[in-house]
Amino acid sequence: MTCLKNQFDEDSEIDAEPPCPVSCSVQNVERLNMKDFSNGDFYVGDFKEVLPHGKGKYTWSDGTVYEGDWIGGKMTGKGALLWPSGEKYNGDISGGYLHGSGTLTSTDGSLYKGQWRMNIQHGYGRKKYSNSDVYEGEWKEGEPEGNGRYFWNNGNKYTGNWKRGKMHGRGVMEWGNGDQYNGCWLNGFKHGSGIYQYADGGYYFGTWTRGLKDGKGVFYPAGSISLGYDNGPKRGLSQCSSLNLEERAVKKPSVKRSFSEKISVSGALSSGRISHKNSESSSHSDSAKEFVRHNSSGTFSLGSDAGQSAVQENAAVVYEREYMQGVMIKERVRDYIELSRKAEKKTKRHAKETEKIPCVAIFKGKNSYHLMLNLQLGIRYTVGKITPVPKREVRIADFGDRARITMFFPRRGSHFTPPHKSIDFYWKDYCPMVFRNLREMFKLDAAEYMMSICGDDGLTEISSPGKSGSIFYLSHDDKFVIKTLKKSELKVLLKMLPKYYNHVKAYENTLITKFFGVHQITLPGRRKVRFVVMGNMFCTELRIHRRYDLKGSTHGRCTDKEKIHENTTLKDLDLSYEFHMDKSLQKFLFHQIAVDCNFLKSQQIIDYSLLLGLHFRAPEQLNGLLEPPNIEISPADQGLTTGGEVLFPSKGLLLVAHEPSSVNTEPGPHIRGRPLRAFSLGDREVDVLVPGTGRLQVQLGVNMPAQANQKLSGDKADSAEVELFEVYDMVIYMGIIDILQEYNVKKKAEHAYKSVKFDPLSISVVEPELYAQRFINFLQKKVFPEQP
Repeated sequence: MTCLKNQFDEDSEIDAEPPCPVSCSVQNVERLNMKDFSNGDFYVGDFKEVLPHGKGKYTWSDGTVYEGDWIGGKMTGKGALLWPSGEKYNGDISGGYLHGSGTLTSTDGSLYKGQWRMNIQHGYGRKKYSNSDVYEGEWKEGEPEGNGRYFWNNGNKYTGNWKRGKMHGRGVMEWGNGDQYNGCWLNGFKHGSGIYQYADGGYYFGTWTRGLKDGKGVFYPAGSISLGYDNGPKRGLSQCSSLNLEERAVKKPSVKRSFSEKISVSGALSSGRISHKNSESSSHSDSAKEFVRHNSSGTFSLGSDAGQSAVQENAAVVYEREYMQGVMIKERVRDYIELSRKAEKKTKRHAKETEKIPCVAIFKGKNSYHLMLNLQLGIRYTVGKITPVPKREVRIADFGDRARITMFFPRRGSHFTPPHKSIDFYWKDYCPMVFRNLREMFKLDAAEYMMSICGDDGLTEISSPGKSGSIFYLSHDDKFVIKTLKKSELKVLLKMLPKYYNHVKAYENTLITKFFGVHQITLPGRRKVRFVVMGNMFCTELRIHRRYDLKGSTHGRCTDKEKIHENTTLKDLDLSYEFHMDKSLQKFLFHQIAVDCNFLKSQQIIDYSLLLGLHFRAPEQLNGLLEPPNIEISPADQGLTTGGEVLFPSKGLLLVAHEPSSVNTEPGPHIRGRPLRAFSLGDREVDVLVPGTGRLQVQLGVNMPAQANQKLSGDKADSAEVELFEVYDMVIYMGIIDILQEYNVKKKAEHAYKSVKFDPLSISVVEPELYAQRFINFLQKKVFPEQP
């Protein structure tokens, strides 16, 4: 902003008017009645030398008026601004900016009263919009962000967290019709875990994606239970995972910063209200009084009154349901008491399993917090230290356990380390130049890497899906997974690192886990904890409905049904699907799997697996029920919308020619190489259109479209738990993980022992060449078979 002093310097040829006869108490301050400027502006008030200082009124030639305090030629203190448009501001001003507390009245009738920073609403404030909507809470850079409440003029109310003007995080929405939702939000949509309470007393505990029910949940009809949000069950609400949606248009005030432009805010704040549509209460499929029924033939019937009366006859009946993009695909009638006992058993069993894991037992609670803080401090230090070093090719000396940075982090701080709130610890960073080059090879920006792991949002501790007892941390943006390593695993990683480096450099489409750093923390008592930072293969805006860990072996490769929940990682014998994809995509996939397995075989690695994540689309057979008559939806429409709200999912997925300008091409922690070519599109690079989400770039192991055929067994033909449809469109994510188990003397002994008791081909522990061949054969024949 051009300061007022400059304005007066430019007009310095104007002689100062005679001093006011009234003596001034401040030295060198003279009082002038009025001072005219050559551009038509004029000022009346106190001066200090030639600059306004004290109380005064400045009028611009276009009619803009400021009256209030001045210091050294700048508007500073309390004052009032009036623009020609009729907008008015009354409050604190500093250095010519709206800064502090103040009230802005806009010409459209909206009124903001609260904190300002540099002409922008920032801090706590209350705004009443022209349509009588009201928001009161925290603001950041002109938009609601933090904790706040929004009241719509139709009686709806939201209380909770906001981000960039949208409902984001934990919050409670109360609709005017009496419905309530308490749970997770992202960008204005229900997304993640939550509890939906219907006005008639029914409850649904489940998960949402982009405002639609998506995943498993339990519906409690009215009268079956008595709950309140304050004391009711909150299972599943501890994590607000990736959410999305409905636009809440809060326009950012565009207050002009230049004095010559008269810091006009005219029009900038006139239409910044937040719109909202009652999508949940108006949706037929979400009504508490309406149930979707199906019979053995797979046909649907919709009932409301009859279904509700049946529920009232047996108030203990509840419904376990599974949804895909708002479509119910499975329902099981359960007894409420039975379901409660089952949930209680799961909780007790989980607690016992946690106690058995030695690593978690040592570092749980406060110690786990210290461990997380130490990890953030160490990574911030070493990445910041190695990044400014001029880029060069790695050398032999950059590998091995002697290539490392070691630093002591005392709690009080030192010349090289900051003070911190954790405990004293020693930090060791292995092969820093190698991993710096790997991060650059994967196109990861050092600053973004540190912000993901070391930012203020911290890390989230997640439970281990395996038997190792490792501690897992997830970065706040879901991009990175940090896992504790055994000493033997660290040795294997450092030993194979030179060949790993060359492999990922030579094959940009490799499916092998991406490693970004290896570290060690030594705590008081000489306890050592080793970590590896990896890319999260499931970092996507799409919900991962199923997770599989596939090794190609059969002994012990199934999951106890009592232990299965929505996020359980299932095993080989649990897989009831086979997947078909474009011929070229399948060819590329198995070529890279063979290359990666040859590398692992050369390093004598076994026990690795294909981690498979499946995002299911709503079954195509339901389109007739979902779509209104005489409406056709093209794949490019990405679902029929009204005001940003998805009414229902459109048909399937569609492969289209790759357009870099239409997709997000920024590299991520799991993005692998260039776009793939599809046979069905004439060997052209392709993207996939995902209804309701957008256009995604197809890469090996990332955003790969496929069709899943479910293999139903004959004995399930009359079962109430049979899934309704056998064919699904889906998006697949995959990668080869757990590549740090060497076929050593211990594993050879385990192989000899298990071979006596079990079929040698069924056990996981076999020599590397057989392991690789069995792994590839299993994927080719059972998982991704060629289409007949």
